[in-house]
Amino acid sequence: MTDSPLVQDFATDWDHSDPQWVADPYPIWDDLRQRCPVAHTERYGGGWFPATHAGVSEIAKDTDNFTSRTVVIGNGRPTELDLPAPIGVAPPITSDPPFHAIARRLILPAFAPGPINALEPMIRELCSKLLENMGDADVVNAGTQYAQYIPPGVIRGMLGFPEEDIELFLEFVHIILEGIDHPVEERIIEFEPIEKYFVAQMEDHLDNPRDDLTSYLLNVELDGQNLAMEHVFGTMILILVAGIDTTWSAVGSAIWHLAHHPDDLERLVNEPDLMPVAIEEFLRFYAPVTMARLVKHDMEYQGCPMKVDDWILLGFPAANRDPVAFKDADKFIIDRAENRHVAFGLGIHRCAGSNLARLEMRVALEEFIKRYPRFDLAEPEAVTWAPGQIRGPRNLPIRILH
Repeated sequence: MTDSPLVQDFATDWDHSDPQWVADPYPIWDDLRQRCPVAHTERYGGGWFPATHAGVSEIAKDTDNFTSRTVVIGNGRPTELDLPAPIGVAPPITSDPPFHAIARRLILPAFAPGPINALEPMIRELCSKLLENMGDADVVNAGTQYAQYIPPGVIRGMLGFPEEDIELFLEFVHIILEGIDHPVEERIIEFEPIEKYFVAQMEDHLDNPRDDLTSYLLNVELDGQNLAMEHVFGTMILILVAGIDTTWSAVGSAIWHLAHHPDDLERLVNEPDLMPVAIEEFLRFYAPVTMARLVKHDMEYQGCPMKVDDWILLGFPAANRDPVAFKDADKFIIDRAENRHVAFGLGIHRCAGSNLARLEMRVALEEFIKRYPRFDLAEPEAVTWAPGQIRGPRNLPIRILH
């Protein structure tokens, strides 16, 4: 958790690592939508937070005034020398047009419905194994024993990384996404083991090619040339981070919801065909991801004097609860018929891994409620939530009801 001073007014001094925001951001966003639709902060070197669906949508689709050169807020700023445009640190999510389309096209085949759907038996086996390992205890931890291990198990297999390194991946995610308020010099040191690990994996795959996503990235060609090592490295980091923390958080949030909404749990148990529709409402109501942009040049936006390299934190979860965009936006409706949520983002950077996220969520929830058709929260006050740009429950003690 942050050591920074506590926020007194989120309209003029927001901080997404503030304990109040981390614990329950929804009242904050409701207040901002009505009082200050684009909030400001001097923290992290200056930044803005649009809280409305319209504001988030407009900025997310505007690549002329906002750059995706880096998408995780911190105290520093990558310079053009560090990250020559338009590739960025983790292509394609940090790539601007026109390179973005090229970089995205390279990874789309790996995340198309065909290859993703083929992973279902492996994901189901992984979930079943995790549940077996939890035994017959009356209280289990759906966060630390279950949700956190599903996405890294899947991503590890896709990238061809050793199974014994899963705990390392969780530590890498923590460093990248939760150490956001650390000084720049400290962040550089924290990243050293991550860089060392990925370079070693790339070297091993060059020496011992195999049929996995890492070897694909090392061998795929762009204009007749192999990708630059920095490009491969950045894309692997993206797949690891974006593929783990986001889905871990989404699965955990869904279980947390079902634990204190027994009617919804009963419906999913008795109406299995409802699961795909319910997944979309879990994604809308508990969208885990906020993404950052940088302002390209001094400009005014909705009366806000934005400066070059100011941060923009795109509140996709806030947009999903905007009553202007959604009827009964503040209510979870498990069979909501119309649900054009933005949990996977908007514009050219919409999540390329959405097929995989939906599959993992569906299988994880199906297996969990098959084994535990009745459960509730064992200790509601013991539930903890991740700080930073990906929000989801970490400690999640669940009491099994017999």
